[in-house]
Amino acid sequence: IVHQSCHGAGLGHREKSIMGVTVLMVAEKPSLAQSIAEILSGGRCHSRRGALEVHEFDGTFRGQQAHFKMTSVIGHVYSIDFPAQYNSWDKTDPVDLFDARTVKLEANPKAHVCDHLQRESKGCDYLVLWLDCDREGENICFEVMDNTVDRLRQVSGQQVFRAKFSAITAPEIRAAMSNLGEPNKNEALAVDARQELDLKVGVAFTRFQTRFFQGKYGNLDASVISYGPCQTPTLNFCVERHQAIISFQPQPFWQVRPQVSKAGTRLELEWEKGRVFDMDVATVYCQMVREAKKLVVREVVEKEERKGRPPGLNTVELLKYASASMGIGPAHAMQTAERLYIMGYISYPRTESSAYPPNFDIAGTLSAQRSHPIWGAYASALQQQGVSIPKGGTDVGDHPPITPVRAASEAEIGGGDMWRVYEYVARHFLGSISPDAVYRKTRATLVGGGETFYAHGTMAVKPGFTSIMPWRASANEPLPPLQEGEALPIAEVEMYAGKTSPPDYLSESELITLMEKHGIGTDASIPTHINNICERNYVSIQSGRRVVPTELGITLIKGYQLIDPELCKPQVRAHVEQQISMIAGGKADKGSVVVHTLDQFRQKFMFFVMKISRMDSLFEASFSPLSSSGKPLSKCGKCRRYMKFISARPSRLYCPTCEDLYNLPQGGSIKLYKELTCPLDGFEIVLFSLSGPDGKTYPLCPFCFNYPPFEGVSKVGVEGASGSRSGMPCSLCPHPSCAHSLANQGVTPCPECGDSPAKGTLVLDPVSAPKWRLDCNRCSFLVYLPPNLHSAKVSKETCEDCCSRLLVLDWKKGSSPLEGGETSLTGCVT
Repeated sequence: IVHQSCHGAGLGHREKSIMGVTVLMVAEKPSLAQSIAEILSGGRCHSRRGALEVHEFDGTFRGQQAHFKMTSVIGHVYSIDFPAQYNSWDKTDPVDLFDARTVKLEANPKAHVCDHLQRESKGCDYLVLWLDCDREGENICFEVMDNTVDRLRQVSGQQVFRAKFSAITAPEIRAAMSNLGEPNKNEALAVDARQELDLKVGVAFTRFQTRFFQGKYGNLDASVISYGPCQTPTLNFCVERHQAIISFQPQPFWQVRPQVSKAGTRLELEWEKGRVFDMDVATVYCQMVREAKKLVVREVVEKEERKGRPPGLNTVELLKYASASMGIGPAHAMQTAERLYIMGYISYPRTESSAYPPNFDIAGTLSAQRSHPIWGAYASALQQQGVSIPKGGTDVGDHPPITPVRAASEAEIGGGDMWRVYEYVARHFLGSISPDAVYRKTRATLVGGGETFYAHGTMAVKPGFTSIMPWRASANEPLPPLQEGEALPIAEVEMYAGKTSPPDYLSESELITLMEKHGIGTDASIPTHINNICERNYVSIQSGRRVVPTELGITLIKGYQLIDPELCKPQVRAHVEQQISMIAGGKADKGSVVVHTLDQFRQKFMFFVMKISRMDSLFEASFSPLSSSGKPLSKCGKCRRYMKFISARPSRLYCPTCEDLYNLPQGGSIKLYKELTCPLDGFEIVLFSLSGPDGKTYPLCPFCFNYPPFEGVSKVGVEGASGSRSGMPCSLCPHPSCAHSLANQGVTPCPECGDSPAKGTLVLDPVSAPKWRLDCNRCSFLVYLPPNLHSAKVSKETCEDCCSRLLVLDWKKGSSPLEGGETSLTGCVT
C-alpha cells in the first residue's frame, strides 16, 4: 500500500474514490485499528465516529487506486447460547441440552457491532481482516465475514484477505499488507467445536449440580456449582495435592553432620548416605565418625559447567514467571501483556512458540533496545560482539516468541505492573541471545570413620546471559584451597534428627505447568480457567500465590472421584483438545468430533445423575441443610410462618414449614419492606438494593419473582447466569390493583433502552427519599427529581402530549422553587 492523500471531510473521500476501489479493513480492537491506520496512512488518516471509529485514507491496493476504511470489532462479534426455550432451569431437563441446537447471538448488543459492519461494508470491493493471528482471531474473521461479504460489490477474483502479523510496528504491518493471505476456515471451525462442547457439557452438569445441592444445603457460599471440561481438571490438580498433604505420614530420620573448617571457613558437608530412618544405625555411624577425629581429603575435582541461555519467551513461561516472581496472577498478567501489545511495546503475547523462526529479525529487535536508559549499553555491547543464536525451544508455527518491539522507559510506560512485565520481556529477549553462563564447579570428597562426605563450591567464570537476567545466576560460593591427602580435624559431630515433610500446596506457577503438560486449555485460556475456580469459591489464592482448595472444591472433586473419576481427570480433556487440533489442521470433521464427544459426555452425565447420592453423602458431611441455615425475615404467603433468609451465595428465602425455596436477585442487599404484602398471594414484600450512591432499589414478592402470574411478562436477571435466576419484581408486574406494580409506579419509557425487545420503563424508586428519582426497570439509567422534595408520587393522570404518567411533587416548606412559595406541583417529567 502506498499512501497518497488524506481528506478532511466525508464527501471528499467519496468523490476521490469514484475512480478506484474501496477496501474495508477490520481489526480486533479500536486501538489496534487506529494504530494500523496511522501506520498505513503515514499518520494522515481522517477519523469519524460511528458505532465504532472508522479511519479513512487513500492509497493503492493490488495495483489499483483505493480508498481505505479501517474499523474494528471489540472481540468476538457473537457468543454461543441455547435458544430461549432452553433457558428455563425449571422447565428444561439438563440431559436435553446435549441434543439442543445452539444459536449465535450478538456478543455486545448495545455496541451495535453487527449494524456497524453491515453499514460500513455496503458498496465496498474488498475486505482485509486484521484480527489477532490465533484460532480465536480466525474465528472472529468468519464472524466479521458473516456481516460483510454479502454486502460487498461483486468483483472478479478474491475479495476477502487475511493479514498475518505479530507486532504493531511499521515494518511488520507493511509486510503483512504486502503478503495478504486467506482466512483459515478449519481453525475457525475448531473454535466453534470447542465453544459448543464447553457450552453443552458445562451447562448440563452445572444446572443439575446447582439445583440439586443448592436445594438441600444453605452454606455452600457459591453462586453456582459449576462444572467445566477444563475448569474441573484444573481444580482436580489442586485437590490431588491437598489430598497428598493430608494423607502424608511424616517419618523421623537422622543425619550425620561433622563440622570441619579450613582457613577459618566452615565447610558445608553432604553425607553420602543422605539420611537414615533408624536411630540406632545413625548412632553407630555418628560414633564411628566421631572416633575418627578427622576427615581426610581423598579427591578434589574441578570442572567448568555451562548454564544454557533460555529459549524465547512464550505465554506459559511469562505467566509462570509473573506469578512466581512478581506476585501477579495469570489473568492480570495476560491483561497487562495484551495492553503492552496494543500500545506497541511488545509483540503478540499469545504464543506457544519458544524458538525464533529462521526469518525472525533478531538484529532489528536488538537494535531497537540500544537506546534504552537501563540496558541500552548491554544491548550495544551484545550487538558489537555478535548475538548468540538462540537454541532450544519449539517453533509451533503460530507466532514468534514474545519480544520487546521498542525501547521504553519506566516513566513512559507508567510504572507498576505494566513496567514490570515489559522489563521482564525485554530482559528475557536479551538473555535468550546472550552467551551461556560459565561456572567453575569444585567437588571435594572427604572420608573419615568409613563414611564419605562431599563439599561443593561454585565460581562464576563468564556471567553470560545472567548479566541481564541476574535472578537466573548461581551464587558464588567458592571452596577454600584443599589438597588431596590433607586432614581436617573434626570440631564436632552432630546427629541431626528431623522428620520428612509433606509437599506444599501448588503454586500458580506449578499449576500452569501441570495444565500445559496435560493439555488442559490453551496458552490463551489457562488464565481464564484458574480465574474461574477462584471465582466459583473452589480455591483461594494464599500467601506465596499458593492455590488452596476450599471445602466446596474438595467435596466436589471427591464426589467425581467416587462416581466417575474421568470427569475430573485431565486425560479426557486432553483427548478432546487433540481432536479439536485435528479439526484445526483439517484432519478431522467438526460435526463428527462434536457428535462423538457429546455422546460420550451424555452417557457420563446420565450415570452421574443416577449415582449422585454418592456425592451427596459427602456434602451432608460438610455442609448444613437449609433447615438449619439462615435467619427469619419475611412471612410465607402459604403458611403465614416466617421464611429464613440465607445470605450465603446465592442468597435465597427458604420456608422450613412448606420446604419451599425462593430465589432472589443477586449482588445486592435484601430487607423487609414495611411488612407490606402482595395482594396476589399474601407473601410479604422485600426490598432489593444495589450498593453505591446510584444503586437502584425495587420491591419484589418472593413468590411472584419466582413464579410470575402473568404469561409473557418481562423478567430481570439472566436465566442461568452465574448466581442469577431471572424473575419478575414489582417494577415489572402489570397487575392494576397492586400499589407497587409497574401499572401504578411506571412513568415513561426509558430513553436509553432504545428499540430493543426488552425496552424498559422509568419507575419511581419507592425508598429514594430525600433524593427522589426514577429508575429504569431494565437498564441502569436513572433520573433524579428536583431536590428538597418532601414526597413524590405517580399520578393516575397522563400527559396529553406524550402519554407519560404525571408526577405529583411536594416540596418541603421554605425550600420550594415554585412561584409564590407553592409547595405542590403536578407535571410531566418528559
